[in-house]
Amino acid sequence: MTRLIAALSTVLIGAVLAVTPAAAADKVVLMLNWYVYGEHAPFYYGKAKGIYAAENIDLEIQEGRGSAATTQAVAAKTANFGYVDVPTMMRAAVKGAPVVATGVLLQTSPMSAMGFVEKNIRKPEDIKGKTVAITPADSMTQIWPLFLKKTGLKESDFTTVAGDGQTKLNAVINGQADLLLGYVMDQSMKIKDATGKDVYPIKFADYGIHMVSSGIVANTDYVKANADLVKRFMSASTKAVEAAEKDPKGAAQSILDANPKGGKIDTLTQGFELTLPLYRTPETKGKRPFQVTDQNMTDSVNLMVEYGGLDAKAKENPKAFYTNDYLPK
Repeated sequence: MTRLIAALSTVLIGAVLAVTPAAAADKVVLMLNWYVYGEHAPFYYGKAKGIYAAENIDLEIQEGRGSAATTQAVAAKTANFGYVDVPTMMRAAVKGAPVVATGVLLQTSPMSAMGFVEKNIRKPEDIKGKTVAITPADSMTQIWPLFLKKTGLKESDFTTVAGDGQTKLNAVINGQADLLLGYVMDQSMKIKDATGKDVYPIKFADYGIHMVSSGIVANTDYVKANADLVKRFMSASTKAVEAAEKDPKGAAQSILDANPKGGKIDTLTQGFELTLPLYRTPETKGKRPFQVTDQNMTDSVNLMVEYGGLDAKAKENPKAFYTNDYLPK
């Protein structure tokens, strides 16, 4: 009889478990820094491959309208996480916005001066006598004087034309400017999509300008209240980046699968491949993605204070802007 009762109990427990629904996945909104382009591929790939689902996360990816706007959305908790330019986030945080970087993905800056390959502008010296298109007050224009200082160029060596982001692109596309200031994996691909012509970037990072760029940010109160979820999200994001690194074309295709108007497969793939070298510095070469060093962040803060309009009090505690505590070991 005892054995019969035990057997029946086992059957009943199994039946209850069979009809008990699994815990609902945590709904998470990730807002990007801009309209989708190749740099964003890992997040779409991670969702498509079930990497976020494996961490019990139901991920919604939203396009953004600039890092400042996305940072504001995260600060207001209308988005759980943001993928933004970390120096832009710093400017908001030092003014009191409750935001922190939970992982810095681009640890080398993508800032570049770029023009058509056919113009043969391949080094700073070649910029002399040319016309450069800029967007006043954007992050690249703020760092531009440092690039000039590092390379021995003067404002009088070239002509400058100014306009918003699209005007800047059009200036190069239509031949009104020889170069523009842009991101190696973003504006260069937009130009190629529009013209079919290859673009050559003169990267700021190749001339001694060491600063971080894009990363994942979250509301500081949200992080404290949802520590386990933040860890799972960063774990999934780390795995998504690692998987995408091994399959660039598949990662790019995941963008189009989710958003058929998100670009062209060739330039999405090329744009993502141009992003990969930015993930690590020589100091983090052997580490998993997002593991930024204290020195890199300190150097970035110092540069932003001197050239990027960041309040000088930011130098008092650079660690207030980021944490590696929620990253997988």
